[in-house]
Amino acid sequence: MAGTSFSVSLWDNFKQVLIAVILAVIIKTSIVEAYKIPSQSMEDTLLVGDFLLANKFVYGARIPLLGWQLPAISDPEPGDVVIFIFPKDGITKYIKRCIAVAGDTIVIKDKQLSVNSERFSDPELIKFTKPGVASRGPGGSDSPDNFGPYVVPPGHYFMMGDNRDNSYDSRWWGPVPEANILGEAILIHWSWDDEVHPSGEVSVEDPLSVPRLFVHNAVHFFDKVRWKRLFNLVS
Repeated sequence: MAGTSFSVSLWDNFKQVLIAVILAVIIKTSIVEAYKIPSQSMEDTLLVGDFLLANKFVYGARIPLLGWQLPAISDPEPGDVVIFIFPKDGITKYIKRCIAVAGDTIVIKDKQLSVNSERFSDPELIKFTKPGVASRGPGGSDSPDNFGPYVVPPGHYFMMGDNRDNSYDSRWWGPVPEANILGEAILIHWSWDDEVHPSGEVSVEDPLSVPRLFVHNAVHFFDKVRWKRLFNLVS
């Protein structure tokens, strides 16, 4: 009896853990996912070390394993901050601002962006770091500061970083296919500034590097957290 009772209890616990894992996977892959900002391309809207929550449901949640996609609540619109799979490698996750959708005509003249002949409303924290304007290349080819006119093809979106002079985006590698869209950035839930009291390198050859890193970050914890950015909405 005791052995049977123990087996039943063990099985019940296993089922609860399994259900929790399955639900966590479903939520992560189809509803909400955490994402870390790795580069400066969206400064000063998003900073290196910001951790975001992305709404994957709004653009059509994908059901894991089955390969199904639920109907989208809405499509990406100009101004949305979007997470997507980089078209050139099909693996890396990028985050940029949607500038234009299929059929829109884009023109950039001396850094000034227009969509369908109307001035695009710049994000509040848009950033330019280079005072000069890059001229068009040989034969009139486009530059990041003088681009287009370019018509976004069907089923695609044109993405650009808010840090316009330091963003590898659709001006360089083209538009993003609809199938590559993952979700919309909605909230900064954590922000860690490693430039303040930079952390040391972790090395397999140095077993003490991990505890040193832990102690260093614990000592400087309150300085390295960007407290004012926590739980800010992304816009």
